[in-house]
Amino acid sequence: MTTATEVTPATPRELARLITGQIFIHACMAGMRMATPLLALREGYSELAVGVLISLYALTQVFLSLPAGRYADRHGLKRPVAISAAAACLGAGLAFAFPIFPVLCLAALLTGGATGSAVIALQRHVGRAAGSPAQLKQAFSWLAIGPAFSNFLGPFAAGLLIDHAGFRAAFFLMAVLPLAAWFFIRTAREVPLSEEHRNRPRGRAWDLFEDPMFRRLILVNWFLSSAWDVHTFVVPVLGHERGLSASVIGTILGVFAIAAAAIRVLLPMVAARVREWALIATAMIATSAIYAVYPLMHTAVTMGICSVLLGLALGMVQPMVMSMLHTITPEHRHGEAVGMRMMVINASSVAMPMLFGTAGALVGVSAVFWTVAAVVGGGTRLAFRLRDDRTS
Repeated sequence: MTTATEVTPATPRELARLITGQIFIHACMAGMRMATPLLALREGYSELAVGVLISLYALTQVFLSLPAGRYADRHGLKRPVAISAAAACLGAGLAFAFPIFPVLCLAALLTGGATGSAVIALQRHVGRAAGSPAQLKQAFSWLAIGPAFSNFLGPFAAGLLIDHAGFRAAFFLMAVLPLAAWFFIRTAREVPLSEEHRNRPRGRAWDLFEDPMFRRLILVNWFLSSAWDVHTFVVPVLGHERGLSASVIGTILGVFAIAAAAIRVLLPMVAARVREWALIATAMIATSAIYAVYPLMHTAVTMGICSVLLGLALGMVQPMVMSMLHTITPEHRHGEAVGMRMMVINASSVAMPMLFGTAGALVGVSAVFWTVAAVVGGGTRLAFRLRDDRTS
């Protein structure tokens, strides 16, 4: 086990403040990611243009993830989060001031990159502050509730404001949320690096892929993260196609987030009895089945049911992946490992919306769902191979 040594574990109050801060900064991106494509669609932009716009939320993270992980290794938690909050506030503020497509693209780059950098710093901090393997699983399970809840809070609040006060009001609220995030995280207690780890030479980041279990874990995480991202993209397109209002679309995305948060509350108890690889494999099987039937649902209620089930399946993945990642990765490279994971999945998040945006324009949204079902189902074998890991 490679958690930090000689460190007092974070108290429940400290962890709650970290989770709350993460909720606010992530809700900014989640709300922007729902509102900006809707504005683009209403202005007459194509599905392909909307796919490009959504992919920009991950583009900055592709290039910043590794530097952000190393920056967090050097400077801890608060400085990276302060910079991230300022960038996210600027991005949403620009969309409020100039709600036109090029500025929406710039806002996507800023809010996406800021959120990714903040999450890397938070995940590294929580992993180092855990005092035992059990605390590591529990801490990541609680921390993972933050993005799940913010994926409800951001789209739901943005949708309500769009319907009742317009897009600029929604963008203004999104610009305020990062400031609230910094308010909660600014008093966090830093976890200092030991002298041994501070002076240890760094290898190349790509050396991490020499470990076959690291490769399998990252690939499985990529499959499921892509399924999450594609759901965020196709639901607004499908809802717009079927004449649903912004608040209804936001609610469908919101119940997905609530379900993901709910399953994460139960994870510490479940993980004590079930191996991580078994939970990940179960999530992949369920995700494939739900994606296969999703396009056959033609009402908001049935789409909402599929969204809830998908949230339950995908919600259990990230805490288990992060727990395994910190177990199989050398302690002095945790920041790099978290950054590498973030870079890989966000590279996918850049490509997938554009790819499926093109596919949706050519062959329809239903084909996108069925393609994801086939890809995730085909990748299930890798999840079962994780049971050979030294953590099992």
